[in-house]
Amino acid sequence: MTILRPAILLLILLTLITGGLYPLLTTLLGQWWFPSQANGSLIIDTDVVRGSSLIGQNFTQAKYLQGRPSATAETPYNPMASGGSNLAGSNPELDKVITERVVALRQANPHANPAVPVELVTASASGLDGQISPQAAAWQIPRIAAARNLPVEQIQRLIAKSTTQPLVNFIGKPVVNVLLVNRALDALQAP
Repeated sequence: MTILRPAILLLILLTLITGGLYPLLTTLLGQWWFPSQANGSLIIDTDVVRGSSLIGQNFTQAKYLQGRPSATAETPYNPMASGGSNLAGSNPELDKVITERVVALRQANPHANPAVPVELVTASASGLDGQISPQAAAWQIPRIAAARNLPVEQIQRLIAKSTTQPLVNFIGKPVVNVLLVNRALDALQAP
C-alpha cells in the first residue's frame, strides 16, 4: 500500500488542480477580461435574445446580406448540430450542391459579377460561420440596394464601417459580421 500512496495522492492533487482550480480560474478570468465573449456574444434587443454575433443565421430575403451556407443537420445554422458536410472535394454530390448554389445566387443577384465568391457556395467546417469576407459582402450590394431602394454607396459605407480588421495582418483576414450588418440595415429603414 505504501507504493500506491504517492500515486493516489498525486491523482487527487492533479484532479483538484485540472478539474477544479484551472476551470474556475479560466472562467473567472474570461468573465473579467472578456465578459461578452464568455457569455456567448449575445445580441439582446429589448430583453429578447436575437442571436449571437458568433453564430450565423439563415437570412434568405433579398433585402438582407447572406452568409455562408450551413451544413448543420436538420435545419440550417443549428448550433446543436455543428459540423461540416464531410463531402470530399472529389465527391460528385458536392459538385452538384455547389452548382445549384451558384445558379441560385446568380438568379438572386442578376446585377452582380457572374463570378460568385467561393465562400457563398461552400459551408465552413462548423457550418455556423456568422462572418464573411468584405468581397463576399460587396458582391451582394446590388441586390440589397435594389430590394431596399437605397443607394449602393450607402450600403458600401455600412459594410466598410462593419468590417473588422485582424489585430495583426498575418493572423487573419478582414471579416464582416452578417447579423450585425443586417441589424444596421433594418435600423436604416426603421420609422
